[in-house]
Order: sequence, then C-alpha cells, then structure tokens
Amino acid sequence: MADKPRYYITTAIAYPNGPPHIGHAYEAIATDAIARFMRLDGYDVFFLTGTDEHGSKMLQTAGREKLTPRELVERNVPRFKAMVERLECSNDEFIRTTEERHHRASIGIWEKMQANGDIYLDKYSGWYSVRDEAYYDEHETKLNEKGERFGPQGTPVEWVEEESYFFKLSAYQDKLLELYARDPGYVLPKERLNEVLSFVKGGLQDLSISRTTFDWGVKVPANPKHVMYVWVDALTNYITAVGYPDTDSPKFRRYWPADLHVIGKDIVRFHAVYWPAFLMSAGVEVPRRIFSHGFLFNRGEKMSKSVGNVIDPFALADAYGVDQLRYFFLREVPFGQDGNYSHEVIVNRINADLANDLGNLAQRSLSMIARQLGGVLPKPGPFTDADKAILAAADGMIGKAREAMKTQQLHHVLNAVWAVVADANRYFAGEAPWALAKTDPARQGTVLYVTAEVIRQVAILSAPFMPSSAGKLLDLLAIPPAERQFDQLGGARRIAAGATLPAPTPVFPRYVDSEASAPGSREQVQLANPTSKTQPAPPKLQQPAPPQLKYDKGERRYKHVGKGPEPLIEFDDRDPKKWIGKCPSTLAAAKREALLNEGIAAPNGDRELSAAKKLYVVHEGVIYEAQTSDRGRTYHGYPYKGKLSRAMLDLLQAMATRKECLDSFKIWVKKNIEIHGDRR
Repeated sequence: MADKPRYYITTAIAYPNGPPHIGHAYEAIATDAIARFMRLDGYDVFFLTGTDEHGSKMLQTAGREKLTPRELVERNVPRFKAMVERLECSNDEFIRTTEERHHRASIGIWEKMQANGDIYLDKYSGWYSVRDEAYYDEHETKLNEKGERFGPQGTPVEWVEEESYFFKLSAYQDKLLELYARDPGYVLPKERLNEVLSFVKGGLQDLSISRTTFDWGVKVPANPKHVMYVWVDALTNYITAVGYPDTDSPKFRRYWPADLHVIGKDIVRFHAVYWPAFLMSAGVEVPRRIFSHGFLFNRGEKMSKSVGNVIDPFALADAYGVDQLRYFFLREVPFGQDGNYSHEVIVNRINADLANDLGNLAQRSLSMIARQLGGVLPKPGPFTDADKAILAAADGMIGKAREAMKTQQLHHVLNAVWAVVADANRYFAGEAPWALAKTDPARQGTVLYVTAEVIRQVAILSAPFMPSSAGKLLDLLAIPPAERQFDQLGGARRIAAGATLPAPTPVFPRYVDSEASAPGSREQVQLANPTSKTQPAPPKLQQPAPPQLKYDKGERRYKHVGKGPEPLIEFDDRDPKKWIGKCPSTLAAAKREALLNEGIAAPNGDRELSAAKKLYVVHEGVIYEAQTSDRGRTYHGYPYKGKLSRAMLDLLQAMATRKECLDSFKIWVKKNIEIHGDRR
C-alpha cells in the first residue's frame, strides 16, 4: 500500500476497572467512522484502540472486589474487545498495556528522556486524584461544604508524599507554545486549544512520573521499587503499536507520527501538553492533531455510577440496532461538543431520518423497479432540469464531506448527505413515477434511474457511519464491492443501467416500542455489569407493515385496502386545504368540520374521542398517523400522491401546539418547519 497516502488514527485507551459504558462506545464509533471514511477515500489507514491496564485505580478496584489486578483485567478487558466488535469497529489492532512489547516501549522512551537529562529523582508532595490518575496544584482544587477536597474534574484528591522521579516539563513550555502557534489546528475544537494555552502560559511545573506506594505497572529501569506514572505508560501505547523503540522498523517509518488522536475532553492536558513534551524529549516527532470530543448526557445528566445512569452499550445496540445507534450519535451530537440522548430522541432520529426519509425512498423506488420493470434498472432518457438538479446535489456531497472531515466535523458530513436525501424525496414525490407508468413509461424509467443513482451515492457516503446498512443498500443496487469507494462519487461515474437488481427488502426497520421500557428510560437505567443476569430484555425492532392504501383515480385519493389501521383523514392532492374526511357520520356536520380543522378525528364517535386522539398529517408523499396518547410514541406511514404546501406547513405547526401532542411529534414537526419553512 506504499502508493497510498497513510493515515494513523487512535482512540484513547480505556481503563478496564469496570465494564464499558456508552462514553467508551461513542469514542470508538466516532473514531471508526473517521477511519472508514479515510479508507474509502483512498488512504492506507491504521486504526488503534485498546485498554490502559495499570495504575492505582486498577489496584484499588481489584482490592475492593477481592481480586488481583491481573484477574481484574482478564475479566474486564474481553468485554471492551467485545464492545468494539459489537459496534462493528474496524480497528487494526487492540493494544493492552500489560503486553510485553508495551513494557519494552515504555522503558525505551523513559531511557531516551533520561539520557536527554529530563528525568531526575526527588521527593513529591501534593494532591493526587486516583480516579483521574492526575496530579493537581492546590489552586486547581477546591473544598466542598463538608471540607472534602476535589480536583478540577470533580473527583476526590488525596495528599501524597513519596520519593519520585520527575520529568522537566518546565523546560518545554516555550517549545509547546511554539507548537501551538505553528499549528493552530493542533488541538481541536478551538476551545480546547484555548484551555491548553491558558494552562501552559500559566507556567509549567516539573511532573512527578513515578510511584513507590504500589507495584502494578511498568518498572522504572535500574530502580524497580518505582513504577512509571500511569500516563507515561499509557501515552506510550500509541508508539508501541507501530514498533517503538525500533524507530527504523517499516511500520514505525510508515505510520508515525499519528495523524489523529481522538480523546475525551477531560484528558486533553495529558495528550496536548505531557505527550508532545515526552516525545520532544525522546527525539520522536509529535502527533499531528489531538481532537477531543465532548461528554454524553443521559436526559441532561452526566453519566455517573452514583447517579445510576450509566448505560450498557450492548443493551443500546440490541435495542436500536448497531447502525441506528452509530447514526444517531454521529448525526445528533456535534462532534467536539457535549451531547444529550434519550429514548425518545433516538427513536425520532431512527424513524424520521432512516426509516422514513432514506428507507422509504429506497423501498418505494426499488419496489417499483422490481414490480413494473422486471427488476432491471432502466436506461435513462434525456435529463430534465429537475433530474440535473438532484444529480448535481448528489455529486456535490463528496466535496462537502471532505471539507467537513478536514476538521473532523462528522455531523456536518451527515447533514450534507441527508439534505440530499430530503431533496431526493421531494424530487420523487414531485415526479410521481407511479403515475408515469401509464402516461409516460420512458420518463418513469428516467426518474427511477436518477433516484437509484442518488441512493447509490448516499449509500457510499453513509458507509463510514452505517457500514452494514450502507452495504445492504448497495447490494440492492447490485453495486460490486470494488465500486464502493469515494472515487466512484461526484459524477465521474454513474450506476450502470440494465443491471438486474435483487428483490428489494427493507433496510431500515421502524422502531416500535415493546411493553418494557427502553434503555435510557428511568425504569431501566442500570450499571453495565457483565456478570448481571437481571438486566431487562431490550425492546425489539419490527419490520414496517406494507402500505395498506390504494390510489383511486376517480376519487383522487388513497383508499384503504388492507387489514391495518385505516387513515381517518386524507387530503386532495390538488388542494391540501381540502380535507377528505372519514369521520363517523354520527357526528354533527359542524362538529365534524371543527374536528377535522384541528387535525383530530374520532374513530367511533364522541365516546372514544378523548381516549383515541390521533393526528393524521401529510409530509412529502407520505400520510402519517401519529398516535398521541401517553403510551403511543408510534408513527405509521403510507404512500401519498401530493406535495407539502405552505398551507400544510401552517397546519402542522398548529397541530404541534396542542397539549396532547407527544414531544417526539413536536420535534418532528419543528424539523420539517425548519427544512421546508421557506416554501410559498
């Protein structure tokens, strides 16, 4: 792969003093998405993750559980490996700091720093946080109302006095400031760089880098009563994995320096200050970028074992699906900022973006090709302005995605892709290929071809974020594996007409709540315990029911033909303000008109009006039934021949103000008002 540019990317390595939580999962899937993006864009990628298994935190946890540190890590580390596999991460290696190769690398960098005159023996006294594995100056700590002292991360600190080796961090203050000035993008987001600059400009003190009060760690060469400070040991993993201390090895020469370390914002200081200083001392080139992501909040609260809101990522993946979970976090949370999640918000994203927008578009268009064209992708005729516009939008996605990825703005990549998905739905509804089947079959073929081409490009660009689902979409389009790279995007190539497509199957099932509460709701928030046998079963995803409507040309509306729920309100496709109601005739005409104008109908008259309130709305070619009872939280979509007008937008907005509407429905309406609010 020497002809390809290389790209070395890492996560932080996780402490396995407990099982993995959703924060570990978020960092892994975000880093994996970047790695996959770069591979598809022609890079030779080396992606590293792993576990940090030394330090006093591990020792204390093992003691509480009456285990040896070795027994603790051998119990917990497999769970971290299983997590990255379950989340379909494409890491090339999983490193453990208890490996012999890592001990050799840690000793190697220590000896280099010592030979450079940057390590000396002295005595340390000061505040230390076991949970952070960090030393803090007294001005960085504070006392609570009980007189207990805490560090800047809110973790308890203890006073430590012991003999220690020190690293001359103070000697690297100017060199670090020069590094930040030379490369303003060295630490991202910018606010993290500002924090680092403030810390370094405030004056650096020499750093204690060994401990004598425990022996679980890498022994200091020539003085084995000392073990290395865990961050010297931990940070070195990034060069261990590429062959250090053999800096002449092909792997080291190929991949170092790392292009990107993806870390949490609580460990920026270690990576952006200590790590480059260690490397400068050892004569090793510094990494090219440190990117820190934010925290995830469960219903507005930071994850905490004491609060009891730490969520098992395995349960979330089982409940919502791996690709759905990956998509939600990478689309919903601006990468680099804090994010919030809850069951309702996750479900809204799954059903609105995946099941409705992309999934419905793919299923409707490919089903039409299968039923009406024998499963053969048609040859397009001359492109109209509408065809050219949607193709140009699809061709432009790759440029926007690459620009966003220059600064790791993952959410902007997905925003660009889903803007085209929305355009494609409007295109499909406006061209109405189902009606063209009889009036202009050649034009129908062109519309279906253009739609398939847009879905192809969307699927390829979605692959870093949803690898399995994107692969299924591309399988349905009969795209060969060799033609799924980014060099196939941007208009240089088009999908091959005449290809025989497999029978279409739904790729994105709608999420339907089970009777049990979902992970993330108050009732089911539990600590992620790999040995627990009491965790409730997660809700299951269900495939959507097939459409239950048939368009009646004479009445110019869809009529119910199946056994499923019958829509009570439909709209004339020529005038969305003209409602065709199926409200029971037992209601007085005036009252029925009032109900219809508020978007509510009673299935069986006045008696059930308050108990069965439902809203029926039209959006981009789909009739939606939104159940608004407290236990509802479901949507049912049916194909509809019509367009979303200004009048319909106003109606949606009026519906969303009603107190019986679910928050998830209000969010759905708000999203569409924002997207389509400029329509007149």
